[in-house]
Amino acid sequence: MGAVLAALYAIVAVSPLVVLAIIRLKGDMTLLHETGTSIAFAAYALIALQPVLASRWKWIERPFGFDVVIRFHQYMGAFAVVVLLGHPPFMAWGGAGLGLLTSLAQPWYVWLGRSVLALLILLVLTSVFREKLGMTFERWRWTHNTLAVLILSGAFVHSFFGGYDMWPVPMRGLWIALLGLTIAAYVHHKAIKPKVLKRDPYTVVGVDQETHNVWTVRLAPPEGQRVYDYHPGQFHFVTLQRSRDLPVEEHHWTISSTPTSREFICSTIKESGDYTATIGQTRVGDTALVEGPFGRFCYTLYPEDQKFVFIAGGIGITPFMSMIRHMRDTEKETDVLLLYANRTERDIVFKSELAEIESVSTPRLKVVHIISKPESGWKGESGRLDFHKLVALVGRKKENTGYYVCAPPSMAYSVIRGLRAMGVPYTAIRTERFAL
Repeated sequence: MGAVLAALYAIVAVSPLVVLAIIRLKGDMTLLHETGTSIAFAAYALIALQPVLASRWKWIERPFGFDVVIRFHQYMGAFAVVVLLGHPPFMAWGGAGLGLLTSLAQPWYVWLGRSVLALLILLVLTSVFREKLGMTFERWRWTHNTLAVLILSGAFVHSFFGGYDMWPVPMRGLWIALLGLTIAAYVHHKAIKPKVLKRDPYTVVGVDQETHNVWTVRLAPPEGQRVYDYHPGQFHFVTLQRSRDLPVEEHHWTISSTPTSREFICSTIKESGDYTATIGQTRVGDTALVEGPFGRFCYTLYPEDQKFVFIAGGIGITPFMSMIRHMRDTEKETDVLLLYANRTERDIVFKSELAEIESVSTPRLKVVHIISKPESGWKGESGRLDFHKLVALVGRKKENTGYYVCAPPSMAYSVIRGLRAMGVPYTAIRTERFAL
């Protein structure tokens, strides 16, 4: 399915060039002019497909994982900008004249094209440097969505009315079809899906404090319904609707409960920002819009893995907790080594439950806690999980073993690099970049 979707994306992306080559009008256009036109048409197709990639359609996300689709969305947006930057100079040098770049006396559609390119550059820059600009995720998302609508609308109008390459009926038909695809994806994501979620909200049935700054929120589906099907380790998008003047924002959180329990679904959340600092103020009876599941960080999706090495950092324990609970409940006969790194002992989440599962027979779980800043009396592993400690704890590369990593970016990068140095192939390393 993944190969089919990739091929379909490529076909749509190059379709303007194919149609352009078939119906190319005869004329005295230079090669530079032809190039300028072609790259503009290709860039428009890429821009038109951006809302499709970001629409959270599960049939698109499922073969790759949501993090992969979103990264591809980001890369293709940046690539479209790079390609589009060549459009004005190629057109100018190909016969339109340098006035296309410097003159103020240009037709309205030229000015519209200039504006679209400027907005597209602004969109990419705010996405890349969001944190350095001090933009909250919600403010950035509003800015991103607003710019996207302006860019898509302006790009369509500029290209549709900006040149005689659009005169042939096949090209106009293709442009309208691309616009329709864009609108359908955007309306589905921003209008239809939210309306469906609001019709069947979940209810908060429990708020449990796990550590000094970590909370588990339990959500129950509407009366008469069961929790949606999901794999252990997946995540969902949750919009808590709370009174008491608390903020209403959508956030993606890992599901820490196991699909063997269908009465409720849990997310375990660390206080790490302005919004999550209020998570402890969530109350039983509050409602939530829940959209899921997403992601492929799930041992059940890799049947070739017969043994497991789980490496977690901080709140990265949540998908592993879901998987370990599922293994326990399904009595899966397997060996699991969990390396769990935290700053201090009091930061360890699920410490008692992990010890309890470790004491039973299935799965055969071994937990190694690693504390980077241990207090006096700590008898376990200490320091950072560097290459030497990784080798000492994991040992030599094991056959039929899946190595799962969920940790802050710097730690995850270091661990994956260490695993590769140990001879573990990329195909045996499972990870998911959770930040969007």
